[in-house]
Amino acid sequence: MPVKKYLKETIKVGDRELSVETGRVAKQADGAVVVRYGDTMLLVAAVGAQTPREGIDFFPLTVEYREHNYAAGRIPGNYFRREGRPNEKEILTSRLIDRPCRPLFTEGYRNETQVIASVISADPDNDPDVIAITGASCALYLSDIPFTTPIAGVRVGLIEGRYIINPTYDEVRESRLNLIVAGTEEAIVMVEAGAKEVSEEIMVEALMLAHKEINRLCRWQKELYKALDIQKRPVEPPVLNEELVAEVERNYAERLRAALDTTEQGKQPSYAAVDALKKEVVEAYPEDQPQLRQMAKKVFDHLKEKIFRDDILNNRRRPDGRRFSEIRHVESEVGWLPRVHGSALFTRGETQAIVTTTLGTKEDEQFMDDLEMGEVKRRFLLHYNFPSFSVGEVGRFGSPGRREIGHGALARRALDAVLPEESTFPYSLRIVADITESNGSSSMATVCGGSLSLMDAGVPIKAAVAGVAMGLVMEGNKYAILSDIAGAEDHYGDMDFKVAGTKDGITALQMDIKIGGVNAQIMAEALGQARKGRLHILSVMEQALAAPREAMSPYAPRIILIKINPDRIRDVIGPGGKIIRSIVEETGAKIDVEDDGTVSIATSNNEAAQAAIDRIRGLTAEAEIGETYLGTVSRIVDFGAFVEIFPGTDGLLHISEIADHRVRDVRDELKEGQQIMVKCIGKEGNKIKLSRKSILRQEKQKTETAGHGDGE
Repeated sequence: MPVKKYLKETIKVGDRELSVETGRVAKQADGAVVVRYGDTMLLVAAVGAQTPREGIDFFPLTVEYREHNYAAGRIPGNYFRREGRPNEKEILTSRLIDRPCRPLFTEGYRNETQVIASVISADPDNDPDVIAITGASCALYLSDIPFTTPIAGVRVGLIEGRYIINPTYDEVRESRLNLIVAGTEEAIVMVEAGAKEVSEEIMVEALMLAHKEINRLCRWQKELYKALDIQKRPVEPPVLNEELVAEVERNYAERLRAALDTTEQGKQPSYAAVDALKKEVVEAYPEDQPQLRQMAKKVFDHLKEKIFRDDILNNRRRPDGRRFSEIRHVESEVGWLPRVHGSALFTRGETQAIVTTTLGTKEDEQFMDDLEMGEVKRRFLLHYNFPSFSVGEVGRFGSPGRREIGHGALARRALDAVLPEESTFPYSLRIVADITESNGSSSMATVCGGSLSLMDAGVPIKAAVAGVAMGLVMEGNKYAILSDIAGAEDHYGDMDFKVAGTKDGITALQMDIKIGGVNAQIMAEALGQARKGRLHILSVMEQALAAPREAMSPYAPRIILIKINPDRIRDVIGPGGKIIRSIVEETGAKIDVEDDGTVSIATSNNEAAQAAIDRIRGLTAEAEIGETYLGTVSRIVDFGAFVEIFPGTDGLLHISEIADHRVRDVRDELKEGQQIMVKCIGKEGNKIKLSRKSILRQEKQKTETAGHGDGE
């Protein structure tokens, strides 16, 4: 292994310095860098096996991103007190790194390769995710691994009309846009965004600004590469047998074109016809020549892609005969499941989703470890499930994979922008999307179904949200933008571009590009075409349900908010939670108490809710000067009596305030347990002063007045 050269360089990105250091840490990895932005630092290491993995026809790349709690000066909050399985943020960031890097390895490279990005220092301002993208590129590019085109990652925010490069955590929370872009020197290759109904024009401007910064970072990496004088490993690119290509095309092209046509047949019959033809092609060659048969398979797949792209670009025809901007038939039904809080059955072409909304209370919030803030709570959950039967296959049935978590996160971002504030709608929300059929963009079906199920549940969302998946096929100056892409168009196309939003603007965007570049004009055209598709889908959804239902499901909990003095919280909780537990047991209501004195009472039984309110009001009620109360004498002392006017709240009735005449002995007038009317005449801190004398005088005056009236 050659001795690694040491190098450390910096470049300004946004308003901070980004530094990359190599040759000091993890020198036995093929490539390793320590990348720093502010006080956030990552160690990113890359290793590629020296020999290809036998018997595979794909590139075995794994990317792992991990956030160590020690980086933020914390100990993990779980039972084992150490980092365990990756959390959602780590999985999503691993995907952010993987997606732009994977297409840029030299074609034909089949060596098992691993990239590990570890957060080793975390400041309270800078999110490590975009830094990890640039760090992964540096680790791969500044090594002998055949990764020959550097990339970089940049985040863009939008506050009061001003774009911000790599905004801080606080700025992201304030921003209308949270856009992550990865790209090469020439073009954008990946986009991930959440937004608050921003226009297509704003999105294009932000993308172009991001790429301007990415271009600088990529050129900078090329300078580092030259300084280190790196030699890349040679890779033999795959070569097809041209004679075999010509033979298969001559004998089978027309039949394959017919099999790929889904105008008259659905996805499954088309796939079956293609598979049968592929088997026929392979079996046309001698069984004792396995290498020739293997080459025939590759030639067949090459021909399939060639026919698809030729039909799109030259014949201007999609496999199912649709116009390039045409959306497949859409059907939506709400209230489909009788016992859930909100439900929708959304179908678009051969993609279908059952989407449900469940309303919960404060105790249903998700607790998560966060590198920035420690333990945080999430009130809105969206879970996406993709069972194998949805594509007519047999598969593993287990915990969600990275793809499912990524699709769920995209749909959650799309809907999060329109949710009501917790102060006006104090419910936890969980959406579950079960994909029952799939042929193109089930994540966007999740967005549409999720929006409908929220409205069906009576959640007062600001506007309905729909999503559409766009595609691009491009060769030279020829290109075609496709709306609502199906599975084959996604697989053989050059771009997968998902856009979700309301009629007023974009709320989420995700894009992956497989080719060298897409210019601003094509980007703007694709976004404009996506908007037309989105508005069409929204109009169909509106026919099923135009606005959130006014009444929630009778099976959903009702949450009532009341405010109490924060100083009286302990009176509701009681020693060891004894009192609040007794209220819950007696009424059956769920009760949550916040530090600011907000009490939420959740139950589907109105009587139980009122009983809980009465108990809490009784425990926390406070005396007001001038008000009268029916109290119980709890204790007699020489200078007066203590009267309980609320449960657990006593006031002092001084001997001078017991009667309208001189009292020599309190016991001559009162006895313990006696109920009397008293008036609050003063408060000093927690001390309450009561008077019975003033009430007796008032009663006497009323009696005398009534007597004079009778005499007249």
